[in-house]
Amino acid sequence: MNSKPMSINPKEAAVFLVDYAAWLYGCGATCSRITKNVDRIAQVWGLKFEMNILPGSIQFTTEVDDCSQVFIKKTPATGISFYKNTQLSKLSWGIADGKMSLNDAKEAFRKIITAPFTNKWVVLVLASLANLGFCRIFGGDAIAMGIVFIATLAGFRLKQILIEEHMDHKLVFLICAFFSSVIATSGYIFHLGDKPEVALGTCVLYLIPGIPYINSISDLLVGEYLVAFSRFMNALLLTFCLSVGLACGILLMNLQLF
Repeated sequence: MNSKPMSINPKEAAVFLVDYAAWLYGCGATCSRITKNVDRIAQVWGLKFEMNILPGSIQFTTEVDDCSQVFIKKTPATGISFYKNTQLSKLSWGIADGKMSLNDAKEAFRKIITAPFTNKWVVLVLASLANLGFCRIFGGDAIAMGIVFIATLAGFRLKQILIEEHMDHKLVFLICAFFSSVIATSGYIFHLGDKPEVALGTCVLYLIPGIPYINSISDLLVGEYLVAFSRFMNALLLTFCLSVGLACGILLMNLQLF
């Protein structure tokens, strides 16, 4: 890492950093990662700043021409992306190692945020196989695993379509859980296999918002209480919608489980 700060236009650098931090947040980074990455870049550029991470936005304050200026950036609704998260972190190390000017960093940043997500068909098949694996872990037989695979395949594909149509995520979770649960009840209705309850119980696991739950705990531990509460409540709402969809599917198919 260079010990001597680079000569950088402070306003231009601040605009870049607040945009960079917002995208990290949008891609699912924890507050501690966002803070460390931004600190790493700011140190190399000799930029003194204060950053507040708020639910849904980043507030960045720095001194420009002997005046304090505040830059606020709304976090993009980009969805969790491990690839972009990793690439943005690598970008911070590339800048810290003195390998990039501000213009180079902007170009690299633009390429990262415009990069396509992993092929949706690959994700669809892998998610279905992962849910099939969960079914087996919980004791499902071959028929239950097959039912879960089909239910996940159909539900996850519906999720992709609805998200592409910019439907509210809470409604997406409810609809997809309902759709998958109706398919998964086939084990009960047609008396398929010995473990229809396992198929029904695991058919919606692909919707569990695990990353928001984990991030909320991580943010809580570093004292970012507002963001932690926001992420936890969002995950809780999604879980509630998932549960409602599952319950509606069971009621529709008139299963007497309770």
